[in-house]
Amino acid sequence: MTVGREQLYGEVWAEPMTKVAARYGVSSSFLARICERLGVPRPPRGYWAQLAVGKAPSKPALPEARPGDELEWSREGPARRMPRALPKAPENRARRRSRGSARPAQHPLLVGAEAHFEKARVSRDDYLKPWKQLVVDVFTSKEANPAALALANDLFLALEDRGHQVTLAPRDQRLQRPVLDVRETGKRDQYLSDSWRPGRPTVVFVGTVAIGLTIYELTEEVEVRWVDGKYVRVDAVPQTRRRRPAWDRDWTHKRDMPSGRLALRCSSPYAGASWEKLWSEAKPGELKSKLKSVVRELEQAAPTIADLVKEAERKAEIERRKWEVQREQWAREEAERRWVQAQKDSREELLNIIERWALATRIESFFENVTQGIDGVADDERGELLERLDRARELFGGPDALRWFRSWKLPEER
Repeated sequence: MTVGREQLYGEVWAEPMTKVAARYGVSSSFLARICERLGVPRPPRGYWAQLAVGKAPSKPALPEARPGDELEWSREGPARRMPRALPKAPENRARRRSRGSARPAQHPLLVGAEAHFEKARVSRDDYLKPWKQLVVDVFTSKEANPAALALANDLFLALEDRGHQVTLAPRDQRLQRPVLDVRETGKRDQYLSDSWRPGRPTVVFVGTVAIGLTIYELTEEVEVRWVDGKYVRVDAVPQTRRRRPAWDRDWTHKRDMPSGRLALRCSSPYAGASWEKLWSEAKPGELKSKLKSVVRELEQAAPTIADLVKEAERKAEIERRKWEVQREQWAREEAERRWVQAQKDSREELLNIIERWALATRIESFFENVTQGIDGVADDERGELLERLDRARELFGGPDALRWFRSWKLPEER
């Protein structure tokens, strides 16, 4: 069952919500939520009473659907939405920060971020997991966090110097952050670390093309020992703790641990448009010298990402049309199945009615024979027998064929 916003708009202003809701098999409160999702205005409380006396307010117009708004409500699958404007790379060279605006010392996105990371939880792999979700996308250990925030500040300001806005992904755009793997060697066969993601990805807009920005600390495989309830690098274990009995000396193994080296991942936040570029440090602090080339490569990548999004939208539209065709086919098959079942049920019910009528006819013949017998019974007993006969006839309904036939339902009535 699918209903478009225009159809629903017409229905809720033609009759009360309770009647419209009953037609769709939902409650009036659920229908009100559907109207809200589709942007359909509803009659105010008391509207129908006011309409009856000619004092109802005028009906508001149905507002135009905005990009991304739902266009219909459906029980069968995801609803159609108003197409969004495709991202577009800037046609001309990026504009630099205007001369009248001073370059801030700290990017607005990073104001107060340090305090959130200082109060953050620590994962089993020593990475910080802030409690606050709307925070910059940085995933490091406590030791590497100051350098990561400083790198983020330099990168964000360098991008904005070129006229590219860095911000958290807007709520009305369905931008996503791909899964992050902090392992430098990419050992996909091993269990991924206890990761974290922000509530909304950090993105830079090059033109209207969004590019996700993630700064994280790489891991390296090192020998660790279990000390006081956590894994510690063997080279960081105090000398006194290293002197273990021979049987305990081999209780070490290799594990991925934070390395102190940072990496920058830039990725496409659009569903179906996969693109990713990584920059990493061989030694701590190297990334800062690469920021100019990072900005240049992101400007060059914006048209590529825009083309990928356009292609993803084209494929998604093809899949949507296939789904519509498939859904219509399923609906036709279901209607045919129900029609065949209704015919079968109708035929079986009619045969059952005929059998019951035939039985009632035989029983009535029996009752008539009883009636004839009662005529020869004494008057003091006849009244009691006639009463029993009436009660018996009530139990079987009598042989009235028309009454039996009226109870039968045609296939289209089912």
